[in-house]
Amino acid sequence: MEGSRQWRAVEDQLIPPALFAAMREAGPLPVAVPATAEEYLAGRRALLERRMTEVDAKAAADTLEDVRISGGTMKIAPLKAITPEAAEDAAERFYAMMPNARITAVLDDVHRWTGFADAFTHLHTGLLADDPRVVLTAVLADATNLGLTRMAAACAVASYRKLAWAAGWHLREDTYCQALATLVDAQQRQPLAALFGAADVSSSDGQAFLTAGRGEALSAHNARHGHGREGSGLFYTHVSSRHAPYHTASIPPLGEAAYVIDGLLYHEADLGISVHHTDGGGVSDHVFALAHLLGFRFAPRIPNLADRKFHAFGPASTRPELAPFIAGKPDGQLIAAQWGDLLRLTASVRTGTVSASLLLRRLGAYPRQNGLALALREIGRIERTLHALDWLERPQLRRQATAELNKGESRNALARAVCFHRLGRLHDRTAQAQQHRVSGLALVTAAIALWNTVYLGRALEAAQRRGDRVPDALLTHFAPLGWQHLNLTGDYLWGADASLGPNGFRPLRGAAVALPTAATA
Repeated sequence: MEGSRQWRAVEDQLIPPALFAAMREAGPLPVAVPATAEEYLAGRRALLERRMTEVDAKAAADTLEDVRISGGTMKIAPLKAITPEAAEDAAERFYAMMPNARITAVLDDVHRWTGFADAFTHLHTGLLADDPRVVLTAVLADATNLGLTRMAAACAVASYRKLAWAAGWHLREDTYCQALATLVDAQQRQPLAALFGAADVSSSDGQAFLTAGRGEALSAHNARHGHGREGSGLFYTHVSSRHAPYHTASIPPLGEAAYVIDGLLYHEADLGISVHHTDGGGVSDHVFALAHLLGFRFAPRIPNLADRKFHAFGPASTRPELAPFIAGKPDGQLIAAQWGDLLRLTASVRTGTVSASLLLRRLGAYPRQNGLALALREIGRIERTLHALDWLERPQLRRQATAELNKGESRNALARAVCFHRLGRLHDRTAQAQQHRVSGLALVTAAIALWNTVYLGRALEAAQRRGDRVPDALLTHFAPLGWQHLNLTGDYLWGADASLGPNGFRPLRGAAVALPTAATA
């Protein structure tokens, strides 16, 4: 559509050809692949041939761990739980030492540590709010799904008019992003968080929330997430391996794959993500391709892997064990013909000229008519095949993906507990209102994760002072996402439970409780 920002031709949404030619001549381009298609194809052909040969040989010798390939069938044994009982017992004992606190006290403490509420500046003046508690109360109204009217009745710091003014002038998508980045960076710096996971690994998943009324007006019906004719909204969140939700978006409940790359690129936290996991909802060949072109290792958990056919450059007959799963050969000529536009597409996404989600949605809508979409799919088939071979050969990759996705599920459970008002049903009817809701929810869950991490660390220090040594192997199984010790309901009062010690921290409970030692664990 001529003149449209969203519905014009895909090629018109990319960096203009003249500007891209100048960028290419000046170099280097912000891409993670060679400058020529010949270099890319030669490297991937050699790697794919080698990996096919290695995995086929192991399949023939039946030496693939927990994988059996025989007679055209593929069976991957389910992973066994590896969390030791000692870790569960230690986590329970540590949480028993955590101080009880209201959610308002948690936000107050975290703001005192990080100053994250200072990100909510005035839209016109850029000044800080006169009282950060008012802004944080408005954030809680978003996060808990209570709304400003009921929050005004449940809090003692502001009237509805004052909360609405603060929300209108201080709560915006950009200020929410800056505040969230502050919390994520603080979480990454915690010594205990380093034991939770690697700094360059993350995962993403969608969480559905039913809406309060019918969804015809929003086209929000979804057979997977909705119930009957009820509409639903989908909150898609990226979570670091250290339990910090670093990007979140309210998306239509029609597919998650298009939004995977957005979270990896368009966050403001100081993260260097290199490996990203999703479940089956985030999988598509276009995502595999674009992630590789941008330099990310996309490592999803693909359901029914045998049904996702492999692609090989050489004849399938040379790999008898894998031959039943090979569907064809990547079209190298198409990739070479479109290579310049593929680089322009990647540079456009990296520089923010066009968002990854918009581009992937457009390309996914007409792959048979668009040569660029077809070429991107061919690259995706190569990268998906390489990932599938690694998945079959490396059980540690399967365990890592499952562990990271479980972290996302645990964070979703915490989000569900926070967003409990109105039976957890969303009453927002606009995209902006739902984005504020998901942003507030991400911010509050990130604050809880940071608060829990700090106090779990203090509990660990207290145990060590008593001579109780808890091995790091147990601490890696901890998650700072518990909320049994937190009061998420009732009146939202500030300063009502102020019990800070002279060191600025709340006293631990049950300091005399014995914890498992390295010997007993």
